[in-house]
Parts: sequence; C-alpha cells; structure tokens
Amino acid sequence: MSKPSPRSRFARVDPPPLKGGGAEASLERELAPLPPKGGRGVGERGRKQILRNRAKSMRSRPTPAEHRLWQIIRAKRLAGYKFKRQLAIDHYIADFVCLQRRVIIEADGGQHAGSATDSARDAYLKARGFRVLRFWNSDIFENENGVLTSILNALDAPLPNPSPVSEGPSGASHA
Repeated sequence: MSKPSPRSRFARVDPPPLKGGGAEASLERELAPLPPKGGRGVGERGRKQILRNRAKSMRSRPTPAEHRLWQIIRAKRLAGYKFKRQLAIDHYIADFVCLQRRVIIEADGGQHAGSATDSARDAYLKARGFRVLRFWNSDIFENENGVLTSILNALDAPLPNPSPVSEGPSGASHA
C-alpha cells in the first residue's frame, strides 16, 4: 500500500475573512466613490481600471429590470441595433448604450426619484452628444411595449449635434 502524500491528507480550507472583510465589505468597496482627481492616491489609469472593474461587477449582478431589458435588446434583437451594457463613459457607468445612435438607457429604481446627481450626470452625457432615456423599473415590467416604443423612437431620431452651431449677429448660422 502506498503512503499518501503529505498534501493529500489535508483538505483545503480557506481562511476566514479578515476583520471587515467578506462579501458585504467587498460590495461596499466596489460601490464606494472613486478617489478624487489630483493630489496623491489613484492616478487616471487607476481610476479607469476601478471604473472598468465596477462595470464588470455590475454586469455580473444585474437588477431584475436590467436583466429583463437586456434580454430584449441584446444581440441586435431590437431592430438590429447593437447595445453594450454597463459601459464606462468617462467617469460614469451607463446601464445600456447604443454607440452607433448615441443612445443611453437607464433602468431606475425608486432611489433615483428627483436625484440631483442623475440630473448632473444626464447633462454631462448630453453635452457629449448622447440621448439619455430613463425608465422606472416598474415601467419595464408593466409597460414593456411603451418602453420599447420610446427606445425605438430615440434610436430612429436624427443624431444629436454635440457641438452647438454659433449664430452671427443677423441670426444666420455659421458652421
């Protein structure tokens, strides 16, 4: 009879999480605000990596409304338009983006009602030439056809002009 190797006698046992560790702490670190720009700390490349990691994590844990909407729009199922989900755009993460038509779709829960942060975010993204559509989670489940009609209307609309056209003194456009 052969002698078991010393390693095979011991089952692998993962150590307990460190104090303050575990799944809850991991999620808190993941959702914590990004470090401020400038000064000491994380550089621009590090900030981008943190944002990409957050987006990847969000893709693996969608809300029920995000999951439902993704099942409808993924793989060019919605009139042949390609969408990406949880895409980092500058320092924001958009739920769904059609880059071809510059449309962003956000699935929002009640915590977004009257959010000043969301208003500032939308203004920032609109200034970069995106149309931002926000739908309540309940609308995605209860009024799916209305949501899809709104999305298709935005996709079929002319692309927004990211740079405003200046007007001369007589009101004539100068491009």
